[in-house]
Amino acid sequence: MIPWLAADDPFPNVSSALTEADGAAGLLAAGADLSAERLLLAYQNGIFPWFSEGQPILWWSTDPRMVLFIQDFKISASLKTSLKKIDRSMATNGRWQIRFDHAFVDVMRACAAPRNGEAGTWISDDIIAGYTSLHRLGYAHSSELWLDDELVGGAYGVSIGNMFYGESMFTRVTDASKIALAYLVRFLESHGVSMIDCQQQTAHLASLGATPISRAEFISLLRQAVAAPQIMDWKPIAMFEVN
Repeated sequence: MIPWLAADDPFPNVSSALTEADGAAGLLAAGADLSAERLLLAYQNGIFPWFSEGQPILWWSTDPRMVLFIQDFKISASLKTSLKKIDRSMATNGRWQIRFDHAFVDVMRACAAPRNGEAGTWISDDIIAGYTSLHRLGYAHSSELWLDDELVGGAYGVSIGNMFYGESMFTRVTDASKIALAYLVRFLESHGVSMIDCQQQTAHLASLGATPISRAEFISLLRQAVAAPQIMDWKPIAMFEVN
C-alpha cells in the first residue's frame, strides 16, 4: 500500500517507494495537488508526478533513475550538420531560430498531442496548469525550434538550482526535438549543470547518452545541485563557432 496525501502532508521518504516485486516499481504516494509549491517540493526530493487521465495524482521515485550527464550527450554527424545550419541561421536572423520560453504552453500541448496513431500522453490539462505555474515563477522552461516563425519542435522541463529535470519533447520536422535538446544541453553546460534527470529508462534516451544510476546516487547528486543559485538568464547560445 502507498500513502494517500492530503494537501498539507509531506512526501514519504523515497526509500519507501514500491519495488518491481510490488508491480509498480517507484510508485511512492497518491493524492495532494499539482500546485507550484507541491511540484517544487517533489522535484527537490527526487519525486515526480506521472498518471493517466482519470487516475488520482500518482507520485514516483524510480530506482534506478535514468539521467543524462551533460558530458555524455551524443551528437551524431548528421545532427552536428543540422546544428551548424541552425547556428548560421540564428546569427543572420534566418528561417531557423532557437528560442527559450517563447511559447511554453504551446510546447506542453504539442508534447501532449497524440503521436503515431496513439492516444495522447499523460500530459493532461491539470499537468499543463501546474507546470505553467512553475513557468511563471521561473522554474519551468522550454527550448523551441522555429521555422519561418512556426513552432516545429521543442522540449520542456523544470530547473532548480543547477539541476534540470527533463519532462517531454516533440517534433514536427526531422530531428527537431534533438535540436531543441542540444541547445538546451549547451545552455545548461554553460551554467554549470552536469546532469539532466530523465526519470525512466527508454531506448531513445539511451541513444542520446542517458544512463541509469541508483536512486541513492541520484539523490546524493540532486542534493548538491538544487542548493546552487537559480539560473536566471535563459537565452540560447550557439553550439559551435559561427563562420
